Amino acid sequence: MSERHSHWRSRTDSSVSRRTFVKAAGATGAAAGLAGCIYGDSSSSENAITIAMGSTTIGDVRDNLPDLLHENGVDDEIEIEFSEQSDDTGDQRDKYISLLEAQETTPDLFMMDTGWANVLIERGYIANLSEELDDETLSRIDEDYFNAFTNTVRDTESGDLHGVPLYPDYAVMLYNKGYAREAGYSDEDFDQWESEPMTWQEWAEMAEEIVAASDAEFGFSTQWDVYEGTACCTFNEVMTSFGGAYFGGEENLGGPVGERPVTIDEPEFIEALSMMYTLAADEEDEYTLDDYPTGVASPDITQWTENPALAPFTEGKAAFHRNWPYAIVEALSGEYDFEDEDDLGVMPIPYAVEEGEGEYPGTGGSTSAQGGWHIGLNPNSEQTDEALQVITAMTEDDFNLGMLEAIAWLPPKPALFDADEATDPDTIGDVANYMNTLRVAGEGAMPRPVTTEWPSQATTIAEQANQAVAGEKSPADAAADLQSAIEDIESQE
Repeated sequence: MSERHSHWRSRTDSSVSRRTFVKAAGATGAAAGLAGCIYGDSSSSENAITIAMGSTTIGDVRDNLPDLLHENGVDDEIEIEFSEQSDDTGDQRDKYISLLEAQETTPDLFMMDTGWANVLIERGYIANLSEELDDETLSRIDEDYFNAFTNTVRDTESGDLHGVPLYPDYAVMLYNKGYAREAGYSDEDFDQWESEPMTWQEWAEMAEEIVAASDAEFGFSTQWDVYEGTACCTFNEVMTSFGGAYFGGEENLGGPVGERPVTIDEPEFIEALSMMYTLAADEEDEYTLDDYPTGVASPDITQWTENPALAPFTEGKAAFHRNWPYAIVEALSGEYDFEDEDDLGVMPIPYAVEEGEGEYPGTGGSTSAQGGWHIGLNPNSEQTDEALQVITAMTEDDFNLGMLEAIAWLPPKPALFDADEATDPDTIGDVANYMNTLRVAGEGAMPRPVTTEWPSQATTIAEQANQAVAGEKSPADAAADLQSAIEDIESQE
């Protein structure tokens, strides 16, 4: 797994460094990880607070994170030190579990992937911040943060907060404005697209039209290989936008396993798979949908993860491309002539049914898979008061905007996407031109299931979704087989 996010499996071979990333486009995401040594001398001060994160992240934040914390309320005598950890998110999780089970007192704080934070919560390993933070800070988190993102670090039964969101991550649809102009679309259209999602049908027909009018070889590249990214993210987005759900809606993402409904062999799920099959199919057959054009997506999507899917777009072969915000900077610095926002467009992921009109709670509307990182408190820390100062400082607007400027961590609060600092290209780079779309995507983010059974379920989901889109079995058969397989996993709990 990648150091950046568990769904960014292919990003480790990216040639764009974090500092280049910030300088060129100021897009999003930093990494977190876990291994073992302390970056600095942890015995240098009795008031030192140690934060665990990946070595890549430490290299990016060590020059600015401590100053930003002190500027936002942390006492000057409290030193900020870093525990350098593995840059693999799975190793990170396992190392934290070992440290917490052994009741180690350091690190005091640690970064947690949104994909596995709930595992630590379920096992009772991390501090309950609803009992530790003051009312003002808790209210700020309740009122100002993206709800879906914050919910990934809440106890699914009590609703108590067990971490503070640091920065979110979610997918968007990139497109080639030059190709769109050749099909007759204008800047007025682009302005509308950046914040007003269109339906999958409207988008597919437009993509077909743009390919016919331009030098694009095909309309769409995305990720649909057999890996977790398909289950947690690309298919999750499509399925949710059709009103479908793996387990009866957002409220059941955290379980209880064995007691929640499995809602896979249902019309919404099958139609979502059928649309993706149709988009990738060479021609119409008994499994394609009449309302969608065939051949919009490359059939190679069933072999692509993030970077392989991005390449055809940055090479000028694809008119549209679904990916995480890091792809913005990749496109702006790639082989194709994307120089700035006049060449590269970004829009929210399309949808099939209106928001709130899906079959299950939380479904429908433009949906982006939820990723990102939180900060958690070690319940065994011997400096809880000082650690809470650090956590509280991380909830201040100036800290969030400072980290956006310093290393491109997207703010965890929707209102900050409209702040002057966030929309100034001279401050944060070219990503400032895309903040409106990124905010819309964040408001429609859907987390992945977060139970301990999810890794095995994700593999099974990806296998069946891949076979259906590749034409190796019908969407209906894939849904039926998957329903049975997931029920079997659930019943073993």
